[in-house]
Amino acid sequence: MKRQIPLALVIILCFLFVGHTFIPHKISDNFYQWWLSWVRTMTSFAVVLGVMSLFTVHWGKISRRMPNWQYSIVTLGALVFTSASGFIWGTQQGTPYMWLFKNVQMPMSSTMFSLLAFYIASAAYKAFRARSPEATVLLVSAIIVMIAQVPIGMAISKWIPEISNWILNVPNLAAKRGVALGVGLGGTAVSLKIMLGIERTYLGSGD
Repeated sequence: MKRQIPLALVIILCFLFVGHTFIPHKISDNFYQWWLSWVRTMTSFAVVLGVMSLFTVHWGKISRRMPNWQYSIVTLGALVFTSASGFIWGTQQGTPYMWLFKNVQMPMSSTMFSLLAFYIASAAYKAFRARSPEATVLLVSAIIVMIAQVPIGMAISKWIPEISNWILNVPNLAAKRGVALGVGLGGTAVSLKIMLGIERTYLGSGD
């Protein structure tokens, strides 16, 4: 019963939302707005569950002295201090919360993206090596597009920006549309499997 009820709720709600999309009506629109209000409420409880999960995982690492458990202390301390500063002083400009956001959170985010750039460069180097005709076309196209983004591209030739625009607007856009179509069809297939009760992995293990 504990699996049948959630499964029935998911199937019923799926068909209701499909009906709201394809058969707009005041009743279905009112139901949809009512459901959104409940979703906002459940989101608040999801945040509480997320915080509880974070505390449980990191407190377990600290109590068992697992490798790098010191970072768990920093994580929990930052969570408590940031949350307390937001509740006590608010989130307006000039408050400790905004100071933490601008001087701690934003620099850490910039550092993460900077590190990610090195991984992207390493992957691009491996992908763009001219081992085959296809890789050579990819390498030449990437070089043209990158050069066209800086003033030196126009200085070399006026055709470079035009070729770059053609690459972005014709073959690149066609590939993006193909990927989007594939993602859309895949999402539709998974949605149909959930609506028909074929896909049940969201219920956990077991039949």
